[in-house]
Amino acid sequence: MARVAVVGGGISGLGAALMLGRRGHAVTVFEQDARQAGEDLDGDFFHWERPRIPQAVQPHSFLAPVRSVLRAETPDVYADLLARGAREYHDFDWFGEHPPHREGDEELVTLRTRRIVLEAALAAAVRREPAVEVRRGRRVDALAVRAGRPARVTGVRVGGETFRADLVIDAAGRRSPVPGWLVAAGCRPPVVDSHRTGLAYLCRWYQPRAGGPRDPGRVQTGSASPFALAGVFPSDNDTFAVNLVLSTGDPTRGALTDPAVFEAAARRFPATAAWLGLDPEPRSAVLAMAGLDNRWTALADDEGPVVTGLVNAGDSLIHTNPTLGHGAALGLLAAQYLAGHADEIAEDPAGYHAWTAGALRPWFDAQVTADRGNEQRLAESAPPPDRRAAARAACAFDDPVVMRARAHVRHLLRSADDAYGTDEVERHVTAWLAARPEFTPRHDGPTREQWDALIPA
Repeated sequence: MARVAVVGGGISGLGAALMLGRRGHAVTVFEQDARQAGEDLDGDFFHWERPRIPQAVQPHSFLAPVRSVLRAETPDVYADLLARGAREYHDFDWFGEHPPHREGDEELVTLRTRRIVLEAALAAAVRREPAVEVRRGRRVDALAVRAGRPARVTGVRVGGETFRADLVIDAAGRRSPVPGWLVAAGCRPPVVDSHRTGLAYLCRWYQPRAGGPRDPGRVQTGSASPFALAGVFPSDNDTFAVNLVLSTGDPTRGALTDPAVFEAAARRFPATAAWLGLDPEPRSAVLAMAGLDNRWTALADDEGPVVTGLVNAGDSLIHTNPTLGHGAALGLLAAQYLAGHADEIAEDPAGYHAWTAGALRPWFDAQVTADRGNEQRLAESAPPPDRRAAARAACAFDDPVVMRARAHVRHLLRSADDAYGTDEVERHVTAWLAARPEFTPRHDGPTREQWDALIPA
């Protein structure tokens, strides 16, 4: 069994530590933040300043792999999540009555919850796990590296101490210092593939008032204009977030941090207007996040691993812009693989690097492609939308066969080409279009003129 040091105590770091510990490995997690998610979910969520993790207060919907990994590896964590208020939403719930079951349909479930609830459930389980120690308020300063070809990481340095480990996992997030430390130690540099997104996110959290309505009924959670996206994220304990996405170059972006302007803009989209029409109580200011990128950091190049004794996971490995909600799912999938192959990875990480390239990299590439399209469209330079692609998206909310394909892509179960490229899906989309010869792609959000009229001069 291996001695493992985990740098970073976020979702990926705690998930990996817990799964490793339950397989008998001795794990120590080093987390520089002294505070941990606890029993006061609202206090932690709304009042914990976390500048290194801006996504912590942004809305989340956890995709099928999060649920699948937790149920398989840590069922107590999953039960705790539900007990703390997380809600399951099956993609077929849109129809009220589910279609006849097919193999795999049971996986098409989103966990509707704030990130803090998952963090709290993981932290509680880690505290109960005797094989895992979490050292909070302890920042890793450097790696212990033994020279060689390739060099080997033999532990981490914290203050004046060196903690020896058979395997170090970099789960320090998108701002991880580990790549810089490797270069400073004389290792070949990690291979980084980075793409700026040019997208800005603004959200505000709400909760229904006592005795007031709690759900607007059968309303889609997303709307769009040519230059902005709007969405609602139903979450745990009746909380929900209203979210707007637009280009970082949009001149109105700064004005939207004013709650009155934000709500006026959100009310021009059918999806968000329906939820704001419940007259909910605001629970937060308008929370902004921008300047993100899609970044893949591989600790291997054409010659093989740049170092042994060290691998990366979570955002340190694959940081994806949140438009598709991939982050936690990919992080926990990597954690599960690490836990199941720790001894061989400690000996030689080449197999792990090959697995990440085959299992995770395609989803990174899909995110890059999707964000390029969104950035181009929101900057008002995109070509007219493809009629059949638009029909496929609209048809999903009328036809369970197409909704199933959509769900497989959303939940990282099949690629878009595989899911939508079947004869069955093609037949259903063709029939849907034939019944609607007048169908043309359109936006249900405001025009630019209507939008600009909402912005103070």
